[in-house]
Amino acid sequence: MRHSQCTAAKATQQHNRSVPGFADLTFESWAVPICIGVTCKLMLPLFGIQLAWRLAIASWRCPFHYIRCAQGRVRSISSRVRRTLHGSSDDIGWLQQTPGMAPVEDGTARFLELLECIRNGEHTLPDSFVYLLIPGLFSNHGPLYFVATKKFFSKKGLACHIAKIHSEASVEHNAWELKQYIEELYWGSGKRVMLLGHSKGGVDAAAALSMYWSDLKDKVAGLALVQSPYGGTPVASDILREGQIADRETRRIMEFLICKLIKGDIRALEDLTYEKRKEFIMNHKLPEEIPLISFHSEASVAPGVLATMTHIAHAELPWLPLPNFGGEESDNSAQAGRQVPVVIPVSAAMAVCALHLQLRYGEKSDGLVTCRDAEVPGSVVVRPNQKLDHAWMVYSSWKKNPTEPDPCEMCEALLTQLVEIGKSEQGKKGVGSSSTSNSTT
Repeated sequence: MRHSQCTAAKATQQHNRSVPGFADLTFESWAVPICIGVTCKLMLPLFGIQLAWRLAIASWRCPFHYIRCAQGRVRSISSRVRRTLHGSSDDIGWLQQTPGMAPVEDGTARFLELLECIRNGEHTLPDSFVYLLIPGLFSNHGPLYFVATKKFFSKKGLACHIAKIHSEASVEHNAWELKQYIEELYWGSGKRVMLLGHSKGGVDAAAALSMYWSDLKDKVAGLALVQSPYGGTPVASDILREGQIADRETRRIMEFLICKLIKGDIRALEDLTYEKRKEFIMNHKLPEEIPLISFHSEASVAPGVLATMTHIAHAELPWLPLPNFGGEESDNSAQAGRQVPVVIPVSAAMAVCALHLQLRYGEKSDGLVTCRDAEVPGSVVVRPNQKLDHAWMVYSSWKKNPTEPDPCEMCEALLTQLVEIGKSEQGKKGVGSSSTSNSTT
């Protein structure tokens, strides 16, 4: 029995020795794979839990991200809406609210006296000056701009010119052109120049005096600004204000109209915004010794104005064999018969704009320029008692009222008053200089 058990044990040992590598297996050789497998089985659930957690966090963050984007969008839109609705409320009349600005003087009473004298045939405007009329924005597209006034002055024997400038150019560009134009008139005639600028033309003339006064102080006798947006205009600011609703689209439209269609410069409109006017006036002061008149008016918003037509140009028609009923038609009258007046509802458009500015800002205006923005600090202000829109001073109405003064007579009254202001200032200087000399003696 014992012999058979020993034989079986020997046989088992021999079998184990016959299996290759079995005797070489150690604890590390079989424990490491087991640990790796166990670790993998434990890591997979942990990785799944981590992935599920990250997915849950991402699912929560995604709505919050969209919510934050939506909130930012809503804030941006609300800010644009507020800026659009607020408009130019804080800018209108900023000149009167700025400390250090010179006060204005009311010269309406004297203006009405001079106007009445002119209508009665008393014309005292001297021929010792050259009178330069400076047109405003888009005047190049209105052939009758200031034409009637120039003819009126020429018939009185006065040297009168209309400045040939690019009205759709920037203020600084026109200021340089006016400086050269004034010097040419002065050296050609030997007379000082009286300036009368309408709308942007007054702003351009004021810029020329502010920037080049050292060259023009002996050549310019005075400046009358007629319905000029010296402080700016809410129309230009409301169109080009950044940060309001559809600001980029509106600017593209204005650039197309001004730059592409009429071959102008968008800066011509930008320079009339409150932002640009504040910057320019703070950097370029008007000389104190120059006589100044500011003329502004209020447009009528009556329903009848909507049917008023304004004569802005003549259209040349080809020759037509028209019948001569009177038998006394001359060549000149036949030639005049080929010109057809071009009339458009300018007064109606000005009335609508004036009503808009009155309802939105509560401001009186001529349709484009508010009364407060047209008053130049240190000037004599003329406020006529007649309802006049922005285009009335340079274009004639199709239906004239003979009982009321026309633009030509008003321009003559303004320049006559400007001459009086210049004489009174010279008299004050003479009295001051003589008193100084007496005190020195």
